Amino acid sequence: MKNLFELIFGKPVSTIQALELNDRLKNGKRPLVIDVRQPDEYRRGHIGGAKLIPLGELSHRIKELPQNKEIVCVCASGNRSGSATRLLAGAGLNAVNMQGGMLAWRRATLPVKKGDTA
Repeated sequence: MKNLFELIFGKPVSTIQALELNDRLKNGKRPLVIDVRQPDEYRRGHIGGAKLIPLGELSHRIKELPQNKEIVCVCASGNRSGSATRLLAGAGLNAVNMQGGMLAWRRATLPVKKGDTA
């Protein structure tokens, strides 16, 4: 039987810290970064190269995502991206949640891109 925590919040998801993601983006196998926030949030600042797929659209757009690549989900604080990570992992994809979201990314003084383009 599942424990109460899992029944309420779902299974725990794999996570990555902002600095570790930044290192992975610079070296070797670059994960695909999916930003699951709303377009206006994305335009105000996102990780360079991130693909915008709002959480509400994600279940309909899973087929756009690669089966053979790590996918890192990002939102503002890590909550919506946690849901996105559970959804993608449940669909068999290698999905990871960036802990703390863009708040953590900015706190780590990592580069932020503004505007519509990735």
